[in-house]
Amino acid sequence: MNVTRRSFLAASAAAGLAVAAPAVLGADKNKRYRTALVGSGWWGMNILRTAIEAGESNVVALCDVDRNQLDPAAAEIEKLTGGSPKKYKDFRELIEREKPEIVIVATPDHWHPLAMIAAVNAGAHVYVEKPVSHTVHEGTAMVKAARANKRVVQVGTHRRASPHNISAMKFLHDGKLGKIGMVRAFVHYGGDAGSPTPDSQPPEGLDWDFWCGPAPLVPFNPRMHPKGFRAFLNYANGQLGDWGIHWMDQIMWWTEEKHPKSVSSTGGRHILRDNTDAPDTQVATFEFDSFTATWEHRLFAANNAERHNIGCYFYGTEGTLHLGWLDGWTFYPTGSDKPAAHEEPTLHKPDMQNIPELWANFLSCIRSGQQPISDIEIGHRSTTMSLLAMLSLKLGRSVKWDGEKQTIPGDPQAAALLQRAYRAPWTYPT
Repeated sequence: MNVTRRSFLAASAAAGLAVAAPAVLGADKNKRYRTALVGSGWWGMNILRTAIEAGESNVVALCDVDRNQLDPAAAEIEKLTGGSPKKYKDFRELIEREKPEIVIVATPDHWHPLAMIAAVNAGAHVYVEKPVSHTVHEGTAMVKAARANKRVVQVGTHRRASPHNISAMKFLHDGKLGKIGMVRAFVHYGGDAGSPTPDSQPPEGLDWDFWCGPAPLVPFNPRMHPKGFRAFLNYANGQLGDWGIHWMDQIMWWTEEKHPKSVSSTGGRHILRDNTDAPDTQVATFEFDSFTATWEHRLFAANNAERHNIGCYFYGTEGTLHLGWLDGWTFYPTGSDKPAAHEEPTLHKPDMQNIPELWANFLSCIRSGQQPISDIEIGHRSTTMSLLAMLSLKLGRSVKWDGEKQTIPGDPQAAALLQRAYRAPWTYPT
């Protein structure tokens, strides 16, 4: 472990947030970026409200294929700002007509790549929600587009900006856990088996064909939209692609290794009886050169038998550190003669997040030209962890990963799953 370098990186991240803080407080009111939101649902509006509060955005447009989300969102923004943002169904039309300087992409996962790439190609900086992509090679194309256009692209992994996550990383990078040989990431939230929800006609005002977009067109089901899409593998990657990306990102933040060298995953649908198709149980193993990381989730039997039901356990020679969410972080030393340590989280209501800190860093980097703390390449690497595990689960075997070349060498069957066919007229990004 290179303690000096890691300590410097952690301190630099904290310092970057401190420099950007005046933007959150509205200290610089001279610049108003023409800002647009693509995907005006619950989380997209969380981000846009933060942008308005930061005081450097003029909201010029909103885009959504569902008028039931778009119209209330536009009415709220008009009330908050006094302005009247234009409303669009097609993000391409919005970008062409409104020429935004900042685009927030908060669509379902399968739309992130095309919307982000279109925005940076038009000269906009982008805040894109996690996971960055639905398949690995989409993420590669997103990084390429951001670099080619020299645009700032911040990924919504807001735990990179959470005070307790930053201090936990400093604890780890300073060597206080000793040599770390294993990390266990997990999400264990309970639930019941459920029952199937029948397909139905899309609600009036929703363009379901456009919602499906480049993904397969299937009958509308109310479990998919507006919030349930992550449990359907045509449009997302289940619990690992949703919650898991946050904890994969914590692992990648801690380690100096950029990629795992092999990934294996098992699991399935053992309990759920509804019409979702994502695994209700999954275990994955990621082999790195200097440590092993694991992931596990289940969508039943909440983890009441252990201290924590979500987060990462970092296992080192000096003890164990649990890095969580609502419970902050806690260090459990190996010996009773050593002091434990704990830090409570600092989170924003109502959804217990740290979007303001991440947005402040985004604005600071737009002004300075520096890369943000959740840069698109960082988000792509963390997303790739989840996607490779899902790929292994589908194959039913482990895969080798060449992170530098972004491929699975000597295994054409597995490599073919790094992308997928798009439904016409959409074209897979390269």
